[in-house]
Amino acid sequence: MARITRRQSLLLGAAVSTAALADPRPASSQAAYPDRPVRVVVPFPAGGTTDMLARLFAQRMTESMGQPVVVENRGGAGGSLGADVVAKAAPDGYVLLFHNLTFTSTTAALQLAGRAPHDIERDFAPVSLAANVPMLLVASASVPAKDLREFVAFAKAPGQSGVFYGSTGPGSIMNLAGEVLKRDAGIAMEHVPFRGAAPLVQEMVAGRIQFGGDQLSTALGHVRSGTLRPMATLAADRSAALPDVPTVREQGFPNMELRGWNGFFAPARTPDAIIARLHREIAAAAAHPEVRRRMAEVGAEPVGSSPAELRQAVGEQVAQVRPLVAELRLQVE
Repeated sequence: MARITRRQSLLLGAAVSTAALADPRPASSQAAYPDRPVRVVVPFPAGGTTDMLARLFAQRMTESMGQPVVVENRGGAGGSLGADVVAKAAPDGYVLLFHNLTFTSTTAALQLAGRAPHDIERDFAPVSLAANVPMLLVASASVPAKDLREFVAFAKAPGQSGVFYGSTGPGSIMNLAGEVLKRDAGIAMEHVPFRGAAPLVQEMVAGRIQFGGDQLSTALGHVRSGTLRPMATLAADRSAALPDVPTVREQGFPNMELRGWNGFFAPARTPDAIIARLHREIAAAAAHPEVRRRMAEVGAEPVGSSPAELRQAVGEQVAQVRPLVAELRLQVE
């Protein structure tokens, strides 16, 4: 048997010590994810539908992942500021984006203006379509209209002036829907942007804004109480929460039809194993009975799709929205 000299023994000991200092954790723990809190950036002010859904998922994911999943609101520029924080974050699964369908219109507007800080399809890794929530168009209770066709007739009435529609910001989906309605119905309305859904709803309830919209759950309580009137949903099918409210297509405005979604994204180049873990956690949260019950109360549909399904949904909507944004010259401030 070969003998180990004192010099060889010292060199071997030094090598083992160096390896231990480089990473003293067992090999199994080096791959552990997550080992610290996870941030979920919501690119809108607190209180809206997307914020509420993000917190609902974050609560369940905190319980199942063993680390805090913390929602951080970073509003501004139609959601672009918060999205850019995630686009530039390290691709390690510790900073995620929870966005909605407005992501497609604001990104298209910024790209067409040559001011896009990021690309929705290049700079983000889809994780899961968490929930579908239809967009709901509503009118102030002071408007004598029961649906979208009657609202158009109201806006076209002889001598009618000073009709305002509100949105959650320039370049948002409601801004796009309002401009498409103006074009297709031949009506005049002035756009009034707000920094979130809550102040928009307040102004509509007060009667200072006649028309507007956001994700259904934002105004559902006001619709049920009668302080706002539902005009139409933008989805392909009627909502189970408001089965008597017709869609825009049913009322003769098919160009306004858009799928309402909310989904999780990670920075591009996030490892596949981390994306897979996050998808499993989100899908499990979407299937949880309490999550499903709370979503049903606000007219949301839990999904928990695969990353590929979210990628497809986003790609299809980008292709649908981009030419409309270009034609109507939507801008993000």
